[in-house]
Amino acid sequence: MSNRHIFRLSGPDTHSFLQGLVTNDVNGLDNGLVYAALLTPQGKYMADFFLVPDGDAVLLDAHGDQADMLRQRLGMYKLRANVTIEDTSLHLHRGLGDAPTDGFADPRNSEMGWRAYRDAPQTDDTTDWTALRVAHMIPETGVELTPDTFILEVGFEAIHGVDFRKGCYVGQEVTARMKHKTTLRKGLAKVTVAGDATPGSAIMAGDRAAGTLLSRAGNNAIAYLRFDRAGGDLQAGDATVTWEG
Repeated sequence: MSNRHIFRLSGPDTHSFLQGLVTNDVNGLDNGLVYAALLTPQGKYMADFFLVPDGDAVLLDAHGDQADMLRQRLGMYKLRANVTIEDTSLHLHRGLGDAPTDGFADPRNSEMGWRAYRDAPQTDDTTDWTALRVAHMIPETGVELTPDTFILEVGFEAIHGVDFRKGCYVGQEVTARMKHKTTLRKGLAKVTVAGDATPGSAIMAGDRAAGTLLSRAGNNAIAYLRFDRAGGDLQAGDATVTWEG
């Protein structure tokens, strides 16, 4: 069962309220789902979610573990904006292939299928979503995405989660500076793993820390690496880790 919580935001100020908060352009709702994040003023990750067109309202599809924080944070930012934030009893449904009539293509990567929001829970989902995420380097809430995360280091631009032309939002200044003035020295990378190493294992380059093994599916994994230390064979536990660069 999917651990998601679906909010509904409604009222005449909904779009402008969200536009001033989130990393992506809310006008993209005209074309389907919008994937975005909420950042701290210092540019670090707080939450990621999908915004979903719902008539004059907007659904917000978030990880269930972040629901209480988002409810509080959105309420704090709302101030005098004419926006109502409500919980719903909707359930996320996911699948591969063409989206059903009530579904939307996943905007992060076409290989991630579709998402739909229905009254009853999904009971027929047998897809290995972790393997798909690893194959296409899609970060996951609470795994690759943590309170220490800068979203450009986890590939948010590649998965269409940030717009650099939309104007101001919380954390925008730091994110724009990273985009235009720095070369990323750390970030997510797809690696191969030969041997026994569990997610969370430290990746070592000799006696120097080079990163952390995160999501794993078979011999493939997503790692967070220091790129300057990640050449050649690396070790994680009893496993050899290889990054193609």
